Formats: sequence, structure tokens, C-alpha cells
Amino acid sequence: MTILVIDDSVDSQELIKKFLKIQGYSNFLCCSSADCAFNELKLAEPEYPASEVDLILLDIVMPDVDGIETCSRIKSDERYKDVPVIMVTASTDESNLQQAFAVGATDYITKPLGKVELLARVRAALKLKEETDCRKVREQELLQALKQLEEANETLQKLSSLDGLTGIANRRSFDQTLNKEWNLAVRQGSLLSLILFDIDFFKAYNDSYGHQAGDDCLKQVSYAADALIRRPADLLARYGGEEFAVILPNTTSKGAALVAENIRQAISSQQIPHSASCIAGHVTISVGVMTMMPLQQDALTELIEEADKALYQAKQNGRNRVITTKNMEY
Repeated sequence: MTILVIDDSVDSQELIKKFLKIQGYSNFLCCSSADCAFNELKLAEPEYPASEVDLILLDIVMPDVDGIETCSRIKSDERYKDVPVIMVTASTDESNLQQAFAVGATDYITKPLGKVELLARVRAALKLKEETDCRKVREQELLQALKQLEEANETLQKLSSLDGLTGIANRRSFDQTLNKEWNLAVRQGSLLSLILFDIDFFKAYNDSYGHQAGDDCLKQVSYAADALIRRPADLLARYGGEEFAVILPNTTSKGAALVAENIRQAISSQQIPHSASCIAGHVTISVGVMTMMPLQQDALTELIEEADKALYQAKQNGRNRVITTKNMEY
């Protein structure tokens, strides 16, 4: 615990030290001028850590720079805003004391110094400093705990929106995103496209290769499709089982059909063996595409139902193909 004494009188410095040493205080820094104190506190070097000072005893009447200006400059430094300053004065002028408190002084003591009063005020100021330091530590601990909680909540939020097997968005995230993009398209009068696709003869794949291989197949399909989803607003999600969905905001029917075809080709080109497939010796997908410009009176379910119909038509037409709903001009 260090006490800085700023007084142009060496006798006053020694008297303060004498009184305080009797009570066990032993670490002192003494300055006879404001400039000396500013150097001790490194006020001209704000990049440095604060000097280890727990209390400042500051004479009001000093040559060159008085105690009020000295206190003001010390307290304007963020590093020392919580260090208590006790003004030491032989003056009873209330205006001086008011100015001292206005610039950040904590307390004052009058000259000639009395031992009992000095010790009482010093103890009170150091107690205040101790409590302030404890409060700051608790605040930092609380801020750190809040930060960790926010990070944990963010992680949980991300995990709650991801499919545990494939790592892409899950059905919950799909529903939330589609609802958000639908409402946005209604407000902006923009297009919204939806792609639905699933793996051809996936049950037969599981029966032939086992469920572990089936899980690996789902991962490979999702990775291949995800690599083609480049815009931040687009979303690939696992819709359920072996079925996937892609939300494409502000995308024309032609643009959505192109994305769908690229996904179909990418998955086919992986050549994942599928001996139980009736149309190819490797894994393929069937794809349905629907594009709308949603209006206030339209229902979101129409977009999903039409995309699902297109997917069903792709399967009816032989699978391993993309079908785009034709009853639109977008």
C-alpha cells in the first residue's frame, strides 16, 4: 500500500510520514512540486501502466501549480480516477474546498496536522480505495462471466439450428429462415425460390450397405450441395430423412433451376456406389424447384407444396432429374 505525499514543505512531508508510520504505514512517495508528482505518476506517458499509488495527500497551496490544478490533472487521467485524494490545507476558505471537491478530491484535512484526524481520514480513504478495487474486480469477473455466458448461448444457438449428422441447417432453422425470407419478399416485392431434393432409392441403399454407410452418404450429399451455396442469404437444410431443401431469396426460376441442376450434377459426379439403384450404379437425386413472388394474400405453404409437387414429378419422370414448376413467368 503506497501513499503519495505532495507538499512543498519538507517538514510537512516528514510530519505526515511520522504520524502514519506509527500506525504501520511504511510505503511513501514524496514530491515537493506538481511537476515532480506528474513525473512520478507518468501523466505524460499514458501508454504506461499506472504507478502503484493507493492514496494521495495533496497540499492546496504550492508554488507554480497549486493543489487544485494538480488534483484536476491527476483525476483527468483514467488510470487514477479511483485513487482517493485528500487535500491538505491551512486555509479555511470554503471556495478553495469547493473547487477541490469539484475536480475530484475525496476529503480534506486542515493544518496544523493532528495525528488522530490524519489517521482517521487516511484509514477512511484507504478503506474506500480497497472497496473500490474490490468492486472493480467483481465487475471484471461479472463481465467475464457474462461474456462466457453469451459465447455459450451463441454456441448453443448455433448447435440448435444445425443438423447433428450433416452439420448443415436443420428443419427448425429451415422453417425459421423460410418464414423470414417469405415475409421479406412480401414487403420488398421480390422473388423467392425453393428447391427440394432427395436421394433416389435411399431405403434400398440403407438395406444394401447398412445405416452407417447411409449416414456417410447423407454427409457426402450435403457436402457436395453445400459447396454450391455461395450467397450469404441462401440456405441449404436437411428437410427430413434423405430429403434436403435450398432457400434462394431474390432468385428467378431460371436461376434456381441452374442451381438445382448444378447440385444434381455435383452429387452424381461423386460416383457414390449404389448397386440397388434402378437408374444408375451410383447415388443420384431427384429435384423439384418452385419460384414465387409472394403477395400478402398468398400462403407460405403454397411454395412448399408446389416444390414438393415438382419433386414428385421428377420421380415420376424417371428420377435423377430437375423439374421446375411451369405455371409461372418469373
